[in-house]
Amino acid sequence: MPTGFYIGPIYIRFYGIILMLGAIAAAFLAERLARRKGLKSEFVWDALIWVLIGGIIGARLWHVFTPPPSMVEAGYTTMYYLTHPLDLINTRAGGLGIPGAVIGGGLALYLFCRRKKMSFLLWADIAAPGLALAQAIGRWGNFVNQEIYGKPTSLPWAIKIEPRNRVPGYESYPTFHPLFLYESIWNLMLMGFLLWMDNRFANKLKEGDIFLAYLIGYSTGRFFLEFLRLDAPLVGTINFNQAFMLGVAVISGFIIFWRHRKDNSASTQTNTPES
Repeated sequence: MPTGFYIGPIYIRFYGIILMLGAIAAAFLAERLARRKGLKSEFVWDALIWVLIGGIIGARLWHVFTPPPSMVEAGYTTMYYLTHPLDLINTRAGGLGIPGAVIGGGLALYLFCRRKKMSFLLWADIAAPGLALAQAIGRWGNFVNQEIYGKPTSLPWAIKIEPRNRVPGYESYPTFHPLFLYESIWNLMLMGFLLWMDNRFANKLKEGDIFLAYLIGYSTGRFFLEFLRLDAPLVGTINFNQAFMLGVAVISGFIIFWRHRKDNSASTQTNTPES
């Protein structure tokens, strides 16, 4: 399967094109949501460059500090990257982590909002459904690169992985779970849920609730999908991504509960009849 094409001497990767399509789709969705809330949609496109740069830096750093076992075995350890600056910044050779992209993009959005004197939580809510959409689209870049697949399986929807792209130890298995597809479908459903939540509970939500719901939804899905992943970064014997996702889901859920606890308590007291 081809992974790109040449324009003159420059090799254009389908992976990069798919990621950019995801980012543009996310921006269009955010622009529509901003208009619906009576906000200036130009803010979305101005912030997009910041978010993309922050997201790429964060995604690369996540990979550098949490390399998967197959890359560690090949010598691409954190120390290797830190002592080889050109390889550290060479994203064309692969190595981007979605958790880092979300962290880096979120930090960039926060800085941009501070500069423009806008509410970060408000714009994080607007960005959240588009972020889920971007991830749903972007995962198809993993299909092109034959990566982010799961354990061997003979299910009808299994995908064939070429021998050169198989994780060490699984060279004799021809077909695997399309993990990228599972996550793409999950993210599409998450986007739909966030849009429904924003519309259905518009009068009850606080700024930041939609973004927190995204964190809960994405982290929960990713936590369970990690059980199928073959080449996950490890800390000792613990799947680092899975442990991190569990922590994010629990903390985000607690924050939402705490933010609305007083509201629910006040509502209960108001509705209690006098004796």
